[in-house]
Amino acid sequence: MKTFVFLSIVALCSAKSLLQNEFLHFLAEQDIMLQDPPQNTSHIIQPQQRSTPASTPDDPFFICPLKCVCQVRVVQCSDADLQSVPAKIPKDTVMLDLQNNKITEIKESDLKNVPLLYALFLINNQITKIHPKAFRSTKHLKLLYLSWNLLPQIPTNLPASLLELRIDDNKIKKIQKEAFKGMKFLHVLEMSGNPLDTTGIEPDAFDGVLRLIYIRISQAKLTSVPKNLPSNLYELYLDHNKISSIELEDFRRYKDLYRLDLSFNQIKDIENGSLAYLPNLRQIHLENNKVKKVPASIKKLKYLQAVYLHNNNISKIEVDDFCPKESRIKKLYYSGISLFGNPVKHWEIEPASFRCVSGAHGVQLGNFRK
Repeated sequence: MKTFVFLSIVALCSAKSLLQNEFLHFLAEQDIMLQDPPQNTSHIIQPQQRSTPASTPDDPFFICPLKCVCQVRVVQCSDADLQSVPAKIPKDTVMLDLQNNKITEIKESDLKNVPLLYALFLINNQITKIHPKAFRSTKHLKLLYLSWNLLPQIPTNLPASLLELRIDDNKIKKIQKEAFKGMKFLHVLEMSGNPLDTTGIEPDAFDGVLRLIYIRISQAKLTSVPKNLPSNLYELYLDHNKISSIELEDFRRYKDLYRLDLSFNQIKDIENGSLAYLPNLRQIHLENNKVKKVPASIKKLKYLQAVYLHNNNISKIEVDDFCPKESRIKKLYYSGISLFGNPVKHWEIEPASFRCVSGAHGVQLGNFRK
């Protein structure tokens, strides 16, 4: 019996060390994943270094909130039927998981005693209100997930340290002036599933946001491409909206775009030259629209590699629709062009139309059959 107890203690000690190593590895991965391209990483805030050991369940002064599980600076309170943020959260908590509860409000004092908080998950609650001073003490918060709640607007006074904000599937109809004020490190913004119209994005909403490279506003009520988003975007997702046309000036501001998703809209017309403002574009999604012909600017995008045009109304493919007459203009060959689900007669397409496509399976004109 004594031998059994001794071996159990040794096993628990080993498990605790492993968990700590895994979580520290998780933090390191988050830092790497959310950095800007490698040319300049000096702006990234690094997790605060501590000279004192973390509180653990073995500490006689350690208190874990009721209905929660605490392990190595991680407090997990998900699926606990909580109606408010629990009190007495350990002060050295780095990650706080409160998803899948019934929390309706984040009060001023709820996060007061967790100054080292790095990640806060509040997904799938019933939050309608967040106090303007709720994040006053969280100076190092980088990941804030507020998806699947009932928030009517972007919370005010969000931490300036945020790298990633996910606030999709709420009740947001408007992005107010200076909604992201001071958030110069924000990289990722997820806002899908909100009843947001194009006119609901105020011109000064993104003032001061310098590092935002990824925005998703899918499944909203956009009727046109927003023209006042940050100019340094790398990825823009506007799929599943009500956009009916692409105008000449729509993308003039977004010259750094690498990936663009306009699928599942109602796009009929794409004005000539409207895509020419995207010289660095690698991938474009225009599938499941009402496009009648290959956009004229496609062949001018020298780095474009993937074009999704399936399930549209394209009835004819011209020999120069995808490939420019001067081969030197195209710097990268296409790796994929999808055209299935269009009324085009594939036997009428000249083989030279795809002369700048790499690989025998680079073009999809119909579903593959076994």
